Amino acid sequence: MKALAPLLAAAALAACGNPAPESTPAPSAAAETDLFTALSARCGQAYEGRVLGDDPRDADWRSERMVMHIRECSADEIRIPLHVGENRSRTWVVTRQGEGLRLKHDHRHEDGSEDVLTQYGGDTEGAVTGLTAEFPADEFSRDLFVREGIPVSADNVWLMQIEGETFTYGLTRPDRNFRAVFDLSEPVEAPPAPWGFED
Repeated sequence: MKALAPLLAAAALAACGNPAPESTPAPSAAAETDLFTALSARCGQAYEGRVLGDDPRDADWRSERMVMHIRECSADEIRIPLHVGENRSRTWVVTRQGEGLRLKHDHRHEDGSEDVLTQYGGDTEGAVTGLTAEFPADEFSRDLFVREGIPVSADNVWLMQIEGETFTYGLTRPDRNFRAVFDLSEPVEAPPAPWGFED
């Protein structure tokens, strides 16, 4: 017992003399496992992007500066305006739907009125637990596209994904594979409000 006494005393002194370990910092948005949470963690930030590929249908977008702005966030909705050059007509609206997500495209004219093609999108199929979500066109969107003479868009599947420090927005259908990528590692100055939502 006498042999253990010095060891016990040393242990007691060490416990009293050492400060408590610092708390572990909260994980960054890139480390989150939920796409909605990861986007919300970057609320207020804007990021520059570019279009991948050389599809001639995307020539106008490739020639303009593209900025996404995670502008408004609540517990169940995120609004992300997409600016293409001076065009401020587009906003992605992501909402929680139980364990899944819904993506809608809010399109406005410069006077704030809604475009004919607006509020289209779709819901994920099942829960979203990772950093990737796919949104097949819903019934409202399919009917809208047929009514407006673009039935090929009824097969649209939209994509949102965070991979490392890159955010990808995509659109896939039999004749289309659009991808735009945004650099999350370098926030840029926030652009003006989207049309119809000026401060």
